[in-house]
Amino acid sequence: MNPTRPTTSPVSSAFTGHGHVTFLGAGPGDPGLLTLRAVEALAGADVLIAEPEVLEVVRDHARAGVSTPELTVVDEASTAAGVPVLRDAANLVMEAARGGRRVVRAVTGDPGLDGNAGAEMLACAAEGIPFEVVPGVATAVGVPAYAGVPLRDAQGTDVRFVDARTADERCWTEVGASDGTVVVSTSLDSVAAAAGELVAAGRKPDTPLTVTIAGTTTRQRTWTATLGTIAQVFKQGKILPSPEGHRPVIAVVGERSAPAQRDQLSWFESKPLFGWRVLVPRTKEQAASLSDQLRSYGAVPHEVPTIAVEPPRTPQQMERAVKGLVTGRYEWIAFTSVNAVKAVREKFEEYGLDARAFAGIKVAAVGEQTAAALVDFGVKPDLVPSGEQSAAGLLEDWPPYDPVFDPIDRVFLPRADIATETLVAGLIELGWEVDDVTAYRTVRASPPPADTREAIKGGGFDAVLFTSSSTVRNLVGIAGKPHNVTVIACIGPATAKTAEEHGLRVDVLSPEPSVHKLAEALADFGLRRREAALEAGDPVTRPSERRPGARRRRTT
Repeated sequence: MNPTRPTTSPVSSAFTGHGHVTFLGAGPGDPGLLTLRAVEALAGADVLIAEPEVLEVVRDHARAGVSTPELTVVDEASTAAGVPVLRDAANLVMEAARGGRRVVRAVTGDPGLDGNAGAEMLACAAEGIPFEVVPGVATAVGVPAYAGVPLRDAQGTDVRFVDARTADERCWTEVGASDGTVVVSTSLDSVAAAAGELVAAGRKPDTPLTVTIAGTTTRQRTWTATLGTIAQVFKQGKILPSPEGHRPVIAVVGERSAPAQRDQLSWFESKPLFGWRVLVPRTKEQAASLSDQLRSYGAVPHEVPTIAVEPPRTPQQMERAVKGLVTGRYEWIAFTSVNAVKAVREKFEEYGLDARAFAGIKVAAVGEQTAAALVDFGVKPDLVPSGEQSAAGLLEDWPPYDPVFDPIDRVFLPRADIATETLVAGLIELGWEVDDVTAYRTVRASPPPADTREAIKGGGFDAVLFTSSSTVRNLVGIAGKPHNVTVIACIGPATAKTAEEHGLRVDVLSPEPSVHKLAEALADFGLRRREAALEAGDPVTRPSERRPGARRRRTT
């Protein structure tokens, strides 16, 4: 055991009969800000007790079946005021720990700055329940960083943190007399009042101010003003009054929040697809790396499967072919999709086989995702098209059959029930015999939920990525035609033609038949659109904000 690493199984629990509690900081909202230790603790939790604001941030890292008791609202009157009183988390924590369970208590930001978490730690200590603390990124520090507002400079400016909800007159007087940076935690509709307190305490009305809502998430928005003008900025921009006025914000007061400096340092909100809702018509498994790429551009991917995969109606042909792999019937096997890899892998597992059964067989793959699926299976492809990732591209590189060097002349081609005449005909022309086998069937997926269908037809999505002609036909079939404000991005000319045949305007065409190049092309489109708006002096808006009735800016 590494002696420098804190143990997660305290010896004391063996004697007390109690479980263990981890007080965990979930950060301001971006799931990527969870620490490695936090992810490790979540994976071992029996019970996860999280504030509603961060439940989705942490739940993805907990194991299946983890208990997540709800912090229910106990004061309905306070709910109307936007500050609901939650069920006493301490009771839930203690109850679970007394039962010998491993509890993770997740709070927004950092537990060391959360008064309730401190009280819960004292309760654990009083009862002899072992606990640990996993720090998180403090909201008051993380949000300004994402807003492009540094809190200190090379001269080491003083930084003060103020919670406007609990600050008294003495606190305001102290920070008002300072010329350092003040970070104020407050709500949207209380920003002007906090600004007034600072001015009354001695800060100049022209002191720069930035206000950030939903910080570190793709809903983040930041306003720049001064202490004396923030109320007017909110009124003119129709930011307030708003039913979202109770939402928490971080306000930074001081020269470090000067608009001229933030224009250079606003790295997060200036991402090319910041806040865009992008429809990805693929399953979550298929879209994983694509969705991650879209998130890196600031987008919010929404996966909607348009096809479902089912076993072939007559599995005997597939069973014979897989047995033929083992008995040496084939020289090559060619995979044209991830689903083909999955179908063969499932048959292997059914027969108790693994990747070693491919020994002596050459393997070809079309597309980077297909190749990655093979590598995950333990098989490195011998042939991947050097050019176009398609059947035609594969044929360009496929060697002709040579009876001197090729002891066997047969190729196994596991495929969908959709015909692959181009590949089959090309292989035969090269002198190969082909076993063209239906490994799986593709059928149209069930329609997505009603709210997703409405968002598609009503312009709720900013863009949709079409990765094949079938995704166009199937999406329109199960959910309707995307609204005309939605940016349509297609992976190639054939897909674009199908989209146009369905009455869609194609805005983005991938330079290569690759989903990742398609995402890059969409990001380039978004960047050009953003730069054009800034150059014209217009506000940067998302495509969905152009539809009738859409709010110009979302603040949540």
